Amino acid sequence: QRQEMCNDSSITDFLFLAFTDTWELQLLQFWLFLGIYLAALLGNGLIITAVACDHRLHTPMYFFLLNLALLDLGGISTSVLKAMDNFLWGKRTISYAGCAAQIFLLLFFFLAEFSLLTIMAYDCYI
Repeated sequence: QRQEMCNDSSITDFLFLAFTDTWELQLLQFWLFLGIYLAALLGNGLIITAVACDHRLHTPMYFFLLNLALLDLGGISTSVLKAMDNFLWGKRTISYAGCAAQIFLLLFFFLAEFSLLTIMAYDCYI
């Protein structure tokens, strides 16, 4: 009898290539990404706070700016936080589901951002 061999292998994790293997440089990358993330958080937080608190800014253009700031926070939080986690703890993998979720969320936030920018440009044109 002939016995067939099955290949039951499946992809469960993806491997990351590190920028560097030196711990000090990985820590420097973590602090750099943390600074970028905190700057984006502060800038978008100020926009959200200003638009939400000042009743004179409750116009369509500022409504679009508020939503643009929220979408920007979602987009940067999707990718930068995982990168910072990898830099700090030296992880080299991401699960298949985690990678798919990250790609889906990045596409969603960026497409929503581009759509909102298009609407804002059309609003200014009119």
